[in-house]
This record gives sequence, C-alpha cells and structure tokens, in this order.
Amino acid sequence: MKIAYLDCFSGISGDMTLAALVDAGADRGYIEEELSKISIEPFTLDWKRVNKKGISALKMDVVLDPDTPPTYHRHYSEIVKLIHAAGFKERVVQLSLAIFDKIGVAEAKIHDVPVEKVHFHEVGAMDSIVDVIGVALAMDSLDVEKIYSSPVPLGSGTVRCDHGIYPVPAPATLEMMRGLPIAPTPYAMEMTTPTGAGIISGIVDEFAKGYPPMIVESIGYGAGTRDLPNQPNVLRVVIGKADPFIHKYQVYPAAIQAAPEAHTHHHHEHSHDHGHSHSHDHHHDHDHSHSHDHHHDHDHSHSHDHHHDHGHSHSHDHHHNHDHSHSHDHRHDHDHLHSHEQHHDHDHSHSHDHPHGHDHDHSETNVHSGGAHTPLKQ
Repeated sequence: MKIAYLDCFSGISGDMTLAALVDAGADRGYIEEELSKISIEPFTLDWKRVNKKGISALKMDVVLDPDTPPTYHRHYSEIVKLIHAAGFKERVVQLSLAIFDKIGVAEAKIHDVPVEKVHFHEVGAMDSIVDVIGVALAMDSLDVEKIYSSPVPLGSGTVRCDHGIYPVPAPATLEMMRGLPIAPTPYAMEMTTPTGAGIISGIVDEFAKGYPPMIVESIGYGAGTRDLPNQPNVLRVVIGKADPFIHKYQVYPAAIQAAPEAHTHHHHEHSHDHGHSHSHDHHHDHDHSHSHDHHHDHDHSHSHDHHHDHGHSHSHDHHHNHDHSHSHDHRHDHDHLHSHEQHHDHDHSHSHDHPHGHDHDHSETNVHSGGAHTPLKQ
C-alpha cells in the first residue's frame, strides 16, 4: 500500500503541499493537463527551485492572466459544481470535495451563513481551487492510498484578510483543526493557512509524531513564500510503501522469553525411596543448562546428582537438614509445567542411602508454574 507522510514542522499551505508532492515525484504534466479542465479564468503554474535555510525546495505559484480579471466571489456551491463538471477521476473528485467540504463548513460556522453561501474572495478563490484540486491530482498521480501527518503548528499573532485584521490562527483554520493534534511554534505569524488546514482535516487518515512503518521511496520539499529566521519554511512530504514485514520486526514479551529455548523436556519423574516422595513434572522449552538448588532446613542431608543425556545437564542439589523430635512424613510435590513442542524421555537412576532414625510426616506441596529459571526481561 502506497502511503504519504506530511511532515509539517513549518506548517502547511496549499501551494506548499502541491509543490512538495510534485518534488516527491507526482506527474507535473498530468496535474497541469487535468487542471486545465476546470472552467475558470486562465492561469498558469510557475515552478521554480529555491533554497530555504540550506534546503533545496520546489516553489509553486498560481499566475493569473493579467488580461482576464478573476471573478470577485465564488461560492462554495459553485466550486462543487466545477469539480463535478471537470470530468476528473472519482478518486480526484472525492479528495477535492473532502477538502472543500471542511473549508466550507468551517467558514459557514464562523460567518453564520449556510454552507452553500460561503464565498471565496478574488485571488484567494483561484489559489484555493487550483491548490486543492492540484493536491488531489498529485495524490492520485502517486497512487497514495493512505495519508499520515505530523502534528501541525498553526502560528500566532495577527493576519490581514478581506474582513480586516484577524487573529492567528484564522478562525476557520482553528475550527478545522478541532480534535486534531497541533504543535507549538515560536513564530508570531500564520504557519498554517485555511487551505492547509482543509487538507489536513479533509484527507489525512492518521496522525503520528514520528514516521509510520514504511519503506521510503521518495521525498519532496515544498517551499513557502516567507523565510523563517531559524528554520527552513518548507513542507516535507515522504512517499513510500507501508512495510509489509513490520510484524516480523516487532518483538513481543512472550517471544523474548521463549527466544533462547529450543528443546523440550516432556514429563520426567524422580522418585526417591528415603521417606520423601518427590514428583517432578517438568515441561521445559529451552536450550541452556539449569541449576536447581533446593534448601530445606532439616537436620539431615541428601545429595542427589542427576545427569541427563539430552544435550544439556541439570544439576539438582537438595540439602535437607532435619531436627525433629516427632513423627513426620515428607511429601514434596513439584509440578513444573512448561508448554513446549519437543519431547524428551529421560531415565534417571538414583541411589540414596539415608540413615534416618525418625519418621517424618510433613505434607508440603510446592507448585511451580513456570519452572525455576528466570525469564529474560524485555
């Protein structure tokens, strides 16, 4: 699956997005040819390479025909009709309308008018139409199926628009970013335009502070108009494929614990005829040696050495010291359950000679779920 990541560390606007996508490999010829289908005043797209704080980026400007002044007002409903009438691919229509719908609904709320009556002013209308549809065409050209974005810095301060001096972020911009992650910025200027916010709120599928799991194919930089004092005023777009092997790279705690274990002990029992009954049911799935030291504070000593010929050794040292003046019978039931795939049968010969002059009757039951080895930490 082809994905795009919008790295908005310096904000986002429509022209920055279109330029970045073309810089990342979108077909410029296809975009310009398709844009010519829109029934609006003549325009051309001016592309040039610029340098922003050491980063080479593509700058795109919509240039209007000086002999054909633009329509002063274009309503949202008219723009929707233009998109449907142009004969674009269904994917292009869908993306374009998704962006304009977010812009239209936000503007309608701010100005308290029906969404069909929302209008875009003069040059702003032309820029918005070309930028939005151009971005939809660029995404289609790159076959992008899923769009990610970083949190978006909006800016602060004030901006002059047709209605006068407005706060930054502009009311419509902030309205569109409701419920979406924004980022701080030290700059008292407009970092994200309403068209940029429309792109973010309209077509971004998921937000991520870092890059999503992907195989990077191309990278594009789209330049903004202004120069920032301490950072490049560019939008970075990263195009790639969703990593199909990501599940193989992920390591889960259970896998980490099982990783060093490669063989199975399945059901071996130890029986000691010395007044004590030890029943060990071990199911092990590991490839390393185990040392089990059991210390029981009783006043007699048993030393058991068990050797298992199955590729590794177990050393069981049991020290029992008994000092009892009453009759006891020891039963130690150890049930170690490890779920594994391989099976080993073991025959153990144990020779024990215990000179005990007393009878013990202790009923002790030890149940170990997981054996005596310590699992590895994640």
